[in-house]
Amino acid sequence: MAYANKKAGASYRKLFTMNLLFKPAIAFFSSYLVLSFSSPVDHKTEIEAPKKIKNSPKIQAAILLDVSNSMDGLIEQAKAQLWTMVNVMGKAKCNGETPQIEIALYEYGRDNNDLKKGYVKQITPFTSDLDDLSQKLFQLTTNGGEEYCGYVIHTSLNELKWDTTSSNYKVIFISGNEDFLQGNISYTLACTEAKKKGVIVNTIYCGDRLRGIKEHWNLLGECGNGSFTNINSDAKPEDIPTPYDSTLITLNNKLNGTYIYYGATGRGKKELQGSMDAANLSVNSYAGVNRAVSKASSKTYKNSTWDLVDAKEDDKKILDKVDFKTLPDSLQKKNKAELEAIINQKSNERGSIQKEILDINKKRETYIANEKMNKLKNGNNSQTLESEVEKIIREQATRFNMKIE
Repeated sequence: MAYANKKAGASYRKLFTMNLLFKPAIAFFSSYLVLSFSSPVDHKTEIEAPKKIKNSPKIQAAILLDVSNSMDGLIEQAKAQLWTMVNVMGKAKCNGETPQIEIALYEYGRDNNDLKKGYVKQITPFTSDLDDLSQKLFQLTTNGGEEYCGYVIHTSLNELKWDTTSSNYKVIFISGNEDFLQGNISYTLACTEAKKKGVIVNTIYCGDRLRGIKEHWNLLGECGNGSFTNINSDAKPEDIPTPYDSTLITLNNKLNGTYIYYGATGRGKKELQGSMDAANLSVNSYAGVNRAVSKASSKTYKNSTWDLVDAKEDDKKILDKVDFKTLPDSLQKKNKAELEAIINQKSNERGSIQKEILDINKKRETYIANEKMNKLKNGNNSQTLESEVEKIIREQATRFNMKIE
């Protein structure tokens, strides 16, 4: 009897367990059938349309300079014209947006450069580090050699990382003298490459225009959809003193005080900033003030790689990554909250100083325009690298929906 009761209990427990296991499954299956027949469901997976990546406008310019013996004047002009070029490009607007600016520098015509590379040397690839670029220009020297124009153009087209967006302004400026057809790479090969990449090539002959045409400098300008012009490379860099210069230089010095260096190269970059101010002022006050004006544009003069104020604009969490030991001595023992407050203060100071520089520069530009007009009336208007590059940029940028103020 006890054995029968025990067996019956075991059977009951087994039945109870099976009920627990299968009842929910049956209920789920029944609900699924009801839902399937009562309300048809579209089981197609919705595929999200790929998000369009917005391409920010960009200007890329490669400067190719002849550094053979007769080109000392060209190099002096190039040192000064950099900041005019940057300021003109910095005024460009494409659909209300300021383009990013990248500039590369090449030298050619130096006989102690590699013969296998056509005596061509890349000084810097495309960069937005304007202090470094300016330093490289000041380090250029002349030396006798063969000037292979086709070679340097072709090299720059293949070595540099040209943007592939057709709506961006990509341009080459090659300056020099002697026959354009020298070397074993034809300008026509370079021209074909330029067209493929949508790069405009502009030729600037140093000397008389008719002689430039005789030495074939006009060919590439026509072929590459660019322009041909000539300059007096022996003319001193343009210098037009104004009543506003001393005020702008003082503001520039104050502006330098808003930079907080960081990182392994930070201190050196901060020192370079000051030394390039002095170097450009040594050319003339016009070049020094033009550099100060470039620094007043937060879009064109940006130093996120070594300055905490710019870096924090790009990366709100930069302080989590910074080695405090690389900061100026006075900031190394600050905590994050204290350092952030200092950065914000410097950022506000910088914005205020930059605005003041740009406001005063508007008056300076009006003064300079009047002086240039007077020179033109008096027949004293020598074409220089600076004047011709500015004209070319203003005209060609309009082809890419860029308006320059």
